[in-house]
Amino acid sequence: MLLAQISDLHIKRPGALAYRRVDTSAYLERCVARLNAIEPKPDAVVITGDLVDMGSLVEYEALKPLLAPLTMPFYLLVGNHDDRAELREVFNEHAYLRTGGEFVHYAVEIGPLRLVALDSQTPQESGGKLCDTRLAWVDAQLAAAQGQPIVLALHHPPFVSGIDHMDRQRLDPVSAQRLAAIVSRYPNVERVICGHVHRPIFTRFGGTIASAVPAPAHQVALDLRRDAPPAFRLEPPAFALHQYDRATGVVTHHAYVDEGEGPYPFYETDGTLID
Repeated sequence: MLLAQISDLHIKRPGALAYRRVDTSAYLERCVARLNAIEPKPDAVVITGDLVDMGSLVEYEALKPLLAPLTMPFYLLVGNHDDRAELREVFNEHAYLRTGGEFVHYAVEIGPLRLVALDSQTPQESGGKLCDTRLAWVDAQLAAAQGQPIVLALHHPPFVSGIDHMDRQRLDPVSAQRLAAIVSRYPNVERVICGHVHRPIFTRFGGTIASAVPAPAHQVALDLRRDAPPAFRLEPPAFALHQYDRATGVVTHHAYVDEGEGPYPFYETDGTLID
């Protein structure tokens, strides 16, 4: 089975550009078209937060028709730019958004996988936190699915990326340590996936692999200097494809929204390598 992941859409009100430069709606339109064209088709798409830029009702109303053409189910998480109440109002047909009480967290079955979506938002703050209630909830969800492969999704990275200004607004270290301790008890957690940093990043976490994903529009500048200023680049938009089969577990690919030239053959028609 194939689970696509996109993140950090940052949709603005109609006609507005992110940072007065990025037409995030046009970028998302292209990304949706690319997801629909993939063969084999993803079984579902998980969108790991920062769905809109300012958390306003008008932005969610702009987002909804952009996602509507997706030909597979999609699941929404909240990031630091989101508003839980406004999201639930506009996407009211997504019943799973209301199963977590105060928080937008839920668990759904996608083929053989169980997607556990964890709300790491702290309203009015850029960084993320996990309170006792959310940590107890995720522990219970993992315990209930022992033996089933799990992908755990949240918005804020529970790890240090080395991009200083983003690390100052990651999941707070105490929350990350407590989450790692929980995850380490469940070897069936195949991946911990997140967004927020607008870059492809992989690291070990809680005895499994944690990864962040590029954005379908602008990317955070890769600058590992300790005093690097916050900045973004218009690098190629991308997303992740998490492929699962029982024999190998989850294998993750990063795919670009805009296809390059090709495909061109490696071999001549007689089977010899092209020279």
